[in-house]
Amino acid sequence: MPGEEGLPLGPSSPFDPSIVVQVPDKPSPGSGTAFSVGDDGVWLTARHVVDGCKQTAIVVADGRGVAAKVHVDTRADAAVLTTEGGAPAVPMGLDQPLRRGARAYHPGFPQGHPGEAASRLLGRENLVVHGRGARTEPVLVWAEVGRTDTLKGTLSGLSGAPALDAAGRVIGVTVAEAPRRGRIYTTAPETLKAVLGSHRRPAASEFAPSEPITTENYGRVADGLRRDLRVAQVVCLAV
Repeated sequence: MPGEEGLPLGPSSPFDPSIVVQVPDKPSPGSGTAFSVGDDGVWLTARHVVDGCKQTAIVVADGRGVAAKVHVDTRADAAVLTTEGGAPAVPMGLDQPLRRGARAYHPGFPQGHPGEAASRLLGRENLVVHGRGARTEPVLVWAEVGRTDTLKGTLSGLSGAPALDAAGRVIGVTVAEAPRRGRIYTTAPETLKAVLGSHRRPAASEFAPSEPITTENYGRVADGLRRDLRVAQVVCLAV
């Protein structure tokens, strides 16, 4: 997708285009992605990954996980998880100005395996959720411009992954995709700030990658985040 960053992105509006998502009325076991926002065991993920889950865990090694408590926010497709102990926090960039055409990088566990995608910002839309957790919330819409070479088909499992800017700061949570249109949807920064609220405390070890993230190195940066458990797989074991 050619072109550089363009005009600043304006505020969300009820008149923005809409995308409709149908969520099953009953939750089911599954997996997604979470990322650390507090050294003491505070994580973010997508709400639909853990909503209604009675037993949730952050995977720390093959076959090993730590129990996580789920704090669902009814305003957005985002949820806060808390665990005993944590990993270094990923830095936040929720106050950074956004421009159309800006790049984002989504490291996580698509289809249950390590992987990542790259995207460019198209604008804003309204996510209209039908079924469980019915609501309308503003989201950012991105055009997918790259992914792990071996990753084919759906990005399912990438839900909950951070959307990182070129400086490695979180600007949203990955919540949905439209495969036939090549679109990725993330929470709006202003919504995410409200979701975090008092859950997140300043982290002494919060640091960004030592080099800017680009389309050439985002796979390597993603591997580092997963290796340090700053980005981890989250699983719903029982509903």
